[in-house]
Amino acid sequence: MCRDISMSEFYRPLNEGLTIKESGIHGIGIFATDDISKGTRLGLSHMLIDTEIFRTPLGGFYNHSMSPNTKKTQEGHRWFLDVIKDVKMGDEILVTYTLYKVEDINKLSIISQFMQED
Repeated sequence: MCRDISMSEFYRPLNEGLTIKESGIHGIGIFATDDISKGTRLGLSHMLIDTEIFRTPLGGFYNHSMSPNTKKTQEGHRWFLDVIKDVKMGDEILVTYTLYKVEDINKLSIISQFMQED
């Protein structure tokens, strides 16, 4: 027996309001095609299956910044991208990514600036 599923249940590689294009930061990146409010969930970026972490297109194309406008939020074996400050149309979607858990982005920024002074 098949059930009727609405279009909202289908996987979308990128949320509406986002596109992939050339980045001034590195290679290509994800950009807002509409204004996006703080608190918006952009979608699934990564998932753990068995022992492997898989990236979605959303997780594979965002770029790193010490002044991010989004953050990864883990829920179980899945990570989502959440907007932490308002994003204007045309802005690149940016995340601070590291191998370490960063509790205070300002501390990391200060450490990074100190290391670059050498």
